[in-house]
Amino acid sequence: MDTSVAAPSRLWSRNFALYFTARIVSMLGDAMIPVATAVAMLSLGYGVSGVGFTLAAWMGAFALFVVFGGVFADRFHPRPLMIGADVVRCLVQGSLAVGLGLGHPPLWFILAGSLLGGTATAMFQPGLTILVPQVAADPREANGVLRVSQGIATMAGPALAGLLVATTSPSSVFALDAATFAVSAICLVALRLPPFTVDRGASTLENLRAGWVEFRSRSWLWGVILIWWVLGVLVWGPLTPLGAASVIAAHGKAAFGYAEGAFGTGCVLGGLVALRIRPSRPLFGGGLAMFLFPLMPLAAALVPALPLLMLGYGVSGIGWAFWGVQWATAVQTQIPQDRLGRVAAYEVAGSILAVPLGQTIAGPAGAVVGVHQMLLAGAVTAVGCAAALIAVPPIRRLRLSPGTAVTARSQARPVHESAVDTEDRS
Repeated sequence: MDTSVAAPSRLWSRNFALYFTARIVSMLGDAMIPVATAVAMLSLGYGVSGVGFTLAAWMGAFALFVVFGGVFADRFHPRPLMIGADVVRCLVQGSLAVGLGLGHPPLWFILAGSLLGGTATAMFQPGLTILVPQVAADPREANGVLRVSQGIATMAGPALAGLLVATTSPSSVFALDAATFAVSAICLVALRLPPFTVDRGASTLENLRAGWVEFRSRSWLWGVILIWWVLGVLVWGPLTPLGAASVIAAHGKAAFGYAEGAFGTGCVLGGLVALRIRPSRPLFGGGLAMFLFPLMPLAAALVPALPLLMLGYGVSGIGWAFWGVQWATAVQTQIPQDRLGRVAAYEVAGSILAVPLGQTIAGPAGAVVGVHQMLLAGAVTAVGCAAALIAVPPIRRLRLSPGTAVTARSQARPVHESAVDTEDRS
C-alpha cells in the first residue's frame, strides 16, 4: 500500500472554526444519547427490545428521508435546511427531557421523538458533505480533523452520560443534547459562505433520478454499500442494544458509558493517524484498518474485566475512524460538486438503511439465540466484511487523483490568507 506523509498546511479559518464548534458540541450531545436511551428504556421496563425499537425509529426515519434531504440541499441551499433541523431537534430533545423528568413516559411518546429527530437529521446530514469542500482547502485534512473531533465527542459523551445517569437521571442527558443543538444552530447562522450554485432546473423526481444514476455508475461506491448492509443488519444494528445489556449486566450502568468512551478515544487516535498517513488507495487502506473493528463486538460478548473491555472498544475505534476518513475523502473528491448532495444522500441512506433492521431484531434474536452468542456472531461477520473491502477489485483499486491533494495544497495559502469563508456532522 502506497502512503505519503502529509505536509503541514493551514486549515483553520473563521468559517471552519464555527463549523468545527457546531459539529463537536452537537456530536458531544448526540454521543450521550445511546447510553441515555439504553439506560432509560431498561430502567422503564421496556427491555432490550425497547432499546432496539427506539434506536431503529430514529435510524429508520433518517434512512428513509435523507435522500430527500440531499435533493433539497442541492435544489436550495444546505445551510437553512441545517439550521431548521437543529431547531427541530432542540425542541424534540427538550420535550423528551421533560417527559423523562416528569415520570414514566409511554413508549409511543419516546418513539415519536425518535422519529422526528431522525427525520430532522435527514434534512441536516447531506449539507455536511456539501460544506466541507467549501470551508476547507484540503478535504482529507479537514475530514481527519473532523474525525478527531468526532472521536473526542464519542470519547467524552458516553463517559459523561454514564456519570450523569448514575448520579442524576437520563433526562439530564436529553436536556444537555437539546442545548448542543441550539449552539450548533447559532454557529451555522454565523457562517459567511461563498456563492453556492443551486440546481433548480429539474423536478425533485428528476433530481432523485440523476443522483441515482451517479450513484449506480460507480461500482466502488455501491460495492461498499452492499458490504455495509451486511454489517448493519448483523453487527452495527444489534451492537448497541445487545452490548448495553451485556456490559450493564456484568459491570453496571456507568461501565457501558466508559466502554463507549474508550471507543471514542480510539476514534481520536484513528483520526490522528489518518491525518499523517494518506493511502494512495484510500478504501484499501481503510479496509485494512477495519480488521480492528471486530474487537468491539468481541469485547461486548466476552465482557472481560473493565480495563480489557475498554481496550477492546478503544482499538476498535482506531480502525473505525481511519476507515471513516478514507471513505469520506473518497466520496467528496470523486463525485462532482454539483451532484455531491444527492449522491451523498444515497450513500448515507444506503450505508445505514440496514441498521434499523438490525436494531429491531436485536431483542427478539437475543432472546432466542442469546445475547453473547449474537455478539460473537457479529464479531465474525465484521471480520468477513473487512475481508470483502480489500477483496473486491473496484474498492481495492480506487485511487485518488494525483492532482487532488496537490490542488488543495496549492490553494491553501490564498484561501486562508484572503480570509475567504469556505467550511460534516453526523
